[in-house]
Amino acid sequence: MTNKVGLAIRELHRAENDLAAELLQVSSRHKSDHEIFYLGRDLARWSQNHVRELAKHGKNYEVDLDAEAHDEPSLLATVRQKGAELIGGLHDPSLLLLKDLREIHRKAAGVSLDWEVLAQTAQALKDTELLTLTKTCHPQTLRQLRWANASLKANAAQIMVTP
Repeated sequence: MTNKVGLAIRELHRAENDLAAELLQVSSRHKSDHEIFYLGRDLARWSQNHVRELAKHGKNYEVDLDAEAHDEPSLLATVRQKGAELIGGLHDPSLLLLKDLREIHRKAAGVSLDWEVLAQTAQALKDTELLTLTKTCHPQTLRQLRWANASLKANAAQIMVTP
């Protein structure tokens, strides 16, 4: 059972790292949009903190995780993404913003589900420390998800109908 819990913690740690990196990359890419830039950075810090907390708690389940979150995606991932954007015709900054917000929403939704799995596991194991961690971090993930959703709603119509 410990191995399964350790795997869940490891997967959530990876997913939070990915979400933090995505938020930072999107915020950097859309510097001219102050809400995206500043809120994206603030929301990324939440995920970075979650990474640190998961690394601490992972030790209880014999999982050795890096406590430092990745700041930005790797160079190779960035090159791949740029290539995909060029091939996909996403050179229009407004369409790129829409794509970026959708990706943040998808990643945050996955992270939210992982927190839910971990919370249910903590309850079953009566691990109050792990349960407290999920009750602290999961609401922040839900706020990240709501922000991405609200940003999509606020921008989608204008982006899609503007020539």
